[in-house]
Amino acid sequence: MTTTEKTADLLAREIEARREDLIALTQDLIRIPTLNPPGENYLLICEYLENRLKRQGFSVEMIRAHGTPGDSDRYPRWNMVARYEGKYPGECVHFNSHTDVVEVGKGWTFDPFGAELHDGKIYGRGACDMKGGLAASIIAAEAFIAACPDFAGSIEISGTADEESGGFGGVAYLAEKGFFTPQRVQHVIIPEPLQKDRICLGHRGVWWAEIETHGEIAHGSMPFLGDCAVRHMGAVVNEMEETLFPALAEKRTDMPVVPVGARQSTMNINSIHGGQAEQPADFTGLPSPCVPDSCKMIVDRRFLIEEDINDVQREITDVLDKVAGKRENFRYDIREMHRVLPTMTEKNAPVVETVSRAISDVMGKEAEYVVSPGTYDQKHIDRIGKLKNCIAYGPGILELAHKPDEYIGVDDMIESARVMAQSLAELLPRPD
Repeated sequence: MTTTEKTADLLAREIEARREDLIALTQDLIRIPTLNPPGENYLLICEYLENRLKRQGFSVEMIRAHGTPGDSDRYPRWNMVARYEGKYPGECVHFNSHTDVVEVGKGWTFDPFGAELHDGKIYGRGACDMKGGLAASIIAAEAFIAACPDFAGSIEISGTADEESGGFGGVAYLAEKGFFTPQRVQHVIIPEPLQKDRICLGHRGVWWAEIETHGEIAHGSMPFLGDCAVRHMGAVVNEMEETLFPALAEKRTDMPVVPVGARQSTMNINSIHGGQAEQPADFTGLPSPCVPDSCKMIVDRRFLIEEDINDVQREITDVLDKVAGKRENFRYDIREMHRVLPTMTEKNAPVVETVSRAISDVMGKEAEYVVSPGTYDQKHIDRIGKLKNCIAYGPGILELAHKPDEYIGVDDMIESARVMAQSLAELLPRPD
């Protein structure tokens, strides 16, 4: 047996010995309801991680992202970065996981924050996306430190806020503060749930915009005396259906996006609202009879690495200008809300090749390379941190994210932890 094989065997035994700890850790994390919005219990989960990792010899920084979207005294945006220094100088491997989870939604048969273990699966909101991945990375790091105490370099583990709402109070803030510079960190693994045998190289781009059509208020019994902004917006939607959506469906990418349906350009109409504001649920009266003078629509455009952001915007304004040429008194405003450029790490990047070999060793199969249909915090590490050697790799089934009865498989976490630990052994070897 070679030294590499002996190390892999030792790491596997160290991780298996921590199976019950892995289960308990995952359950503890799920039972902290870090709902975003509004951003609940961020400090609580960061303090939990701080206490855990300090006991393992990590130094820990607690960072509040003051002034970022959503940050307030009631809902402060807290982040935690832990670092373990090896015996010798070397490179740094950083595991980054977001701690926030989305709303629960309807349709659950398990307690969303009960973290029940059933048939080898732990159920709960955030189990898959991505507290199971966070737990697996912690177990992998702890097992590696125990098995290879004389390693060179350092290990960082972060728990960050707000990924589900753009990551501005989390990884973006940390990147702006220098936590993800290539001088500080050389390899980043984000344990998002892309499935244990996949390496996610990056993601598509996103452009969100709010479109408002304008009208004139009048009595609802005499709509001819006003101008209905909702009807104007209906014309916009109709033009999108006739020209824009078919054009987007024709655009294809060479990015290995999963699922396959996302290998084209897409746009979702996120919301439309016109007229009077919606009343509280306990309001029992009728609306007043008015012609709506405003209608707002939010569009969520996902675009490909082959597309230019300026063309993406122009396609929307072209639709609006075409409608304006057909409709009398058509007026609109458009406001950009959010933009993220596509990113994709090269297959020959060090972290990609290392994790690929570890997947092959642990699972006996070749890694599949994919790209996410949505975005995640790699965008900030790439664009702000200027660090290209970054991937998403973690346990969990992507399609379970944000669904009722979300779960994470214990065996999947064990195998992913073995991949992460073996990757550490290759990236942070003991000097000869």
